[in-house]
Amino acid sequence: MTEVKLFSGTQSQALAEKIAKNYGKKLGDLTISKFSDGEMSPSFNESVRGCTVFLIQSTMPTADNLLELCLMIDAAKRASAYKVCAVIPYYGYARQDRKDRPRVSIAAKLIANMLTSAGADRIMTCDLHAGQIQGFFDIPLDHLNGSAIFVPYLERLHNENMIFAAPDVGGVARARSYAKHFEVEMVVCDKHRKRANEVASMQVIGEVEGKDVILVDDLVDTAGTLCKAAQIIMDKGAKSVRAIATHGVLSGKAYENIENSILKELVITDTIPLKHSSSKIRVLSVAELFAKAIHAVTGNTSISSLFI
Repeated sequence: MTEVKLFSGTQSQALAEKIAKNYGKKLGDLTISKFSDGEMSPSFNESVRGCTVFLIQSTMPTADNLLELCLMIDAAKRASAYKVCAVIPYYGYARQDRKDRPRVSIAAKLIANMLTSAGADRIMTCDLHAGQIQGFFDIPLDHLNGSAIFVPYLERLHNENMIFAAPDVGGVARARSYAKHFEVEMVVCDKHRKRANEVASMQVIGEVEGKDVILVDDLVDTAGTLCKAAQIIMDKGAKSVRAIATHGVLSGKAYENIENSILKELVITDTIPLKHSSSKIRVLSVAELFAKAIHAVTGNTSISSLFI
């Protein structure tokens, strides 16, 4: 057993403090210095020689967060850390996981290569946009599931008319897993896009009349798809519509869209810091989930008990 130390990047400080508290340790002392042109220089203010180091940082845009994490990994390796685990609650650029049109980058694979080249020995993340991104890594990857957070919350609602909905065809497997767990039906919203973040048309496949519908997604960006799906579902006779999504990217007019939508509630986690407050947004924490996963990794025990 080696000593375990946890450190945080700039953008995940609040979540990292919660993870450290649930783990039973204080965050380590790390300084991110910047030159006048914005160039970053991380330095550990305590020894990490021979330690198992966990570096906590979501890689949401801008790319500074990703570069900062890579520099932290490199600094830990050069300081003779025994093992370096990159804890990435939100793995950015995951939506670019394949060539869906000619002459584009597979950014999710590029990021995997960057993290490995920087010196990461292990990756820990939550609800990748596509599960197959795990195969982009040749190092161990712990893929945690947001259902461990959302299922207990949904159970507390005691809603007998609940059914689940996928906001698009790509989210069918995710919605089906919830429907299977609660032993209820599911529906699908089939959408057609003209371009990124812009839905041209949408239709609901399935019966929602008189039901309390739970839309399930891995992330919410501009919330355009989510709000449109909620409106169409209500137009079909649903009693209410809630949404659950692990990662609240919430860019552009997302907050305005959510506030003006028919959604009863949007439930997200704190993998990404919330920029603004909203009466319709509820935030659940993944800190305990990640702390338990870190305990399992450092204690060489199974993490399967963390999955629902």
